[in-house]
Amino acid sequence: MSDLFTGLKTKIEGKNLKIVFPEGTDERILQAASRLSSEKIVTPILLGKPSDIEAKAKEVAVSLEGIEMIDPSNYAEIDTLVASFVERRRGKVDEEGARKILQDVNYFGTMLVYTKKADGLVSGAAHSTADTVRPALQIIKTKEGVRKTSGAFVMVREDEKYVFADCAITISPDAQDLAEIAVESAKTAKMFDIDPKVAMLSFSTKGSAKSPETEKVIEAVSIAKEMDPSLVLDGEFQFDAAFVPSVATKKAPGSAIQGDGNVFVFPSLEAGNIGYKIAQRLGNFEAVGPILQGLNAPVNDLSRGCNDEDVYKLAIITAAQAL
Repeated sequence: MSDLFTGLKTKIEGKNLKIVFPEGTDERILQAASRLSSEKIVTPILLGKPSDIEAKAKEVAVSLEGIEMIDPSNYAEIDTLVASFVERRRGKVDEEGARKILQDVNYFGTMLVYTKKADGLVSGAAHSTADTVRPALQIIKTKEGVRKTSGAFVMVREDEKYVFADCAITISPDAQDLAEIAVESAKTAKMFDIDPKVAMLSFSTKGSAKSPETEKVIEAVSIAKEMDPSLVLDGEFQFDAAFVPSVATKKAPGSAIQGDGNVFVFPSLEAGNIGYKIAQRLGNFEAVGPILQGLNAPVNDLSRGCNDEDVYKLAIITAAQAL
C-alpha cells in the first residue's frame, strides 16, 4: 500500500463511514468489502439478496463479519425512500414509477447516499459508467456553483503525485467547465496532501498561438481565479512550460507557476484521456481513478476490468471524499 493510501486511511479510520456497493454478489466486491471491514476502515453495505451474497461469499471463502446487507426488493423503509425519490425528481416520476426504478441497485444505492444512510457509493464492476453516474446526477446532483461533474486521476510514481483532469467525463468543456474542473481538481489534490499548483494546458503558452481553443483556456483561467482567488493557478501553458523550470523561465517568466505545476487541467477530454494513458504506459505512473468531482456526495465508478485491489482503493478514496 503506497503512502498515498496510508495517509487517506489514517484520515478515515474511526469516522464510522459507510460505503454502499450495489454489486453485492461480485467476487471482487466481496473480497474488497471483507478486507475493508476486517481492517475497520469503513462499514461496507452490500446490495442484493442476503442468501445470494452469503452463498457467493462462501464460494470465494471471504468473511462477511461487520458487513451490512440490504435487499432492495425487501427493504423495510422502501416507502420512505420512494417518497424521497419522488420529491427529488420533482414530478418527473410518480410513486409507481419510483418503486420500479428503485429496484435498480444503482438507483437504490444512490438513494441510500442521498438520505444519508450511506456516506458514498462505489459501483461499476459489472455496470457501465452511465449506469453509475446517471443516478448520481439525477439524485445527488452537482454542488452549488458546479454545472457538471468531472473525472480526475491521481498519477503516482514513487514519491511523485500529480492530478490530471478531466480525463473521464466532459467531452468538450467550455471555459466555465474548465474553470470548475480546475477548482474541483485543486480540492482533490488537497485530499491527497498535494499543495495544488494548477496549470491550465493548451498547445500555446502565454499567447504563443491564437485560436478559439487557446482563448477558451485563457478565459477559463480568469474565471477560475474569480472562483477561488487563493488558488495558485495560471495558463495557458504547453505541458513543458508548466512542468520544466528552464522552459517556464523562457516561455512564462512572469507566471506564478515556474515549472512546478502539479494539477494539470486538459482542454478537452480527448487530450486528458490520451495524456493520462501516456503517463501510465510510457512513464510507469499508477493512475488512481477516475475520481468523480463536483457532486454533493461521493459516487465513484470502477472499470469493469477492475480487480479487488482497485475496489479497495476506490472505496478508501470515496470515504475520504465524504469527509
